[in-house]
Amino acid sequence: MPTRGEIERNLHSWSYRLGPGRGRYVEDVRKTLVATVLATAAAAAAGSAVSRDGVGNWYSTIRKPSFVPPNVVFPIAWTALFTDIAVTSAAAINRFRDGGDDAKARAYAGALGVNLVLNAGWSWIFFNRHKLGLSTVAAAALTASSADLVRRAADADPKLGAALTPYPLWCGFATVMSAGIWRLNRES
Repeated sequence: MPTRGEIERNLHSWSYRLGPGRGRYVEDVRKTLVATVLATAAAAAAGSAVSRDGVGNWYSTIRKPSFVPPNVVFPIAWTALFTDIAVTSAAAINRFRDGGDDAKARAYAGALGVNLVLNAGWSWIFFNRHKLGLSTVAAAALTASSADLVRRAADADPKLGAALTPYPLWCGFATVMSAGIWRLNRES
């Protein structure tokens, strides 16, 4: 185990390699990542909280298209997607800031906030209120918002856009699922 002195020398060496003022940069990057992780975690928690009763009771009683995956798939997919959203968004925001484009960084952060509200809102509309038609419209809006995040991330760095692409693809699939569920459960 390294001694305190060794740790301090390593940190000093690391800060030196980063160059003057770079320690502040590392702190800014860390703050951005913490902010995006907290925002996505809040959306995930809100969506999960309003979905819990609906998944356990109501959702099991409605008709679903044959292509709807088993319930076990959803928490796995959403955990991976929320992780992707948080990390990729932090990287995109930091790229804009690194390039001196704080306006684009702020615009991305605002678009991310809207997207996460739409995300949690879909869960409330679908699982809590059981509004199948409205949830289909909300899923489509979430898909469009997610595609906009991909566009913005790609503007920061094409690799970031590619990294975020699974999100609107999944949301598009969710829109198709929502529409199918609505179609099968409309009152005649």
